[in-house]
Amino acid sequence: MPKHIGILGKKIGMTRVYNEEGRVVPVTVIMAGPCVVLQKKNIATDGYNAIQVGFLPKRESRLNNPAAGHVKLAGKGGFYHIKEFRVADSELYELGQEITLTEVLQIGDLVEVSARTKGRGFQGVMKRHGFKGGGASHGSMFHRAPGSIGCSAWPSRVVKGKKLPGHMGTNMVTTKNLLVVDIRSEENVLLVKGAVPGAKQGIVHIYTL
Repeated sequence: MPKHIGILGKKIGMTRVYNEEGRVVPVTVIMAGPCVVLQKKNIATDGYNAIQVGFLPKRESRLNNPAAGHVKLAGKGGFYHIKEFRVADSELYELGQEITLTEVLQIGDLVEVSARTKGRGFQGVMKRHGFKGGGASHGSMFHRAPGSIGCSAWPSRVVKGKKLPGHMGTNMVTTKNLLVVDIRSEENVLLVKGAVPGAKQGIVHIYTL
């Protein structure tokens, strides 16, 4: 069986467990897998080796024609989330094959978890970029504004990348070197030490190191 490099999961929330020394360990609970192989890519036809997997089954009645045709060869119905993982040799996998949590990870492994952060909407520079802000006293005329943003003589424009108010959040963020504290294979549940990006019920991408 080839070594899998990743699996899809759903963030359940955070809690705490006790280790063998009786110390409290904060953990994030993730429901990971099973994922189904939907497509295989190889160097000859696609230029690289990869497999495409589906997570969280979807009723066939909810699939449009292109999606139904895409998953037809796997014979497992549709999925809400589809992700591609690079592999060393895609021919070692079969269409319709289920990849379970225990085939990917073991207790004590280090993983990388990628997810989309919580959306914060439109925010000012103090919350979005951590600006100090102006004086808070009654006589101050400058509290939370960004201040001067341009140049008058040269280059007579706002430079690219200037930190300004705007949309905050919903970015893909990766947290590295998270320790796998426990695996509960009968529930497809994974416990990793520390926090991972995203809100509860959000989809996470788990990569092995």
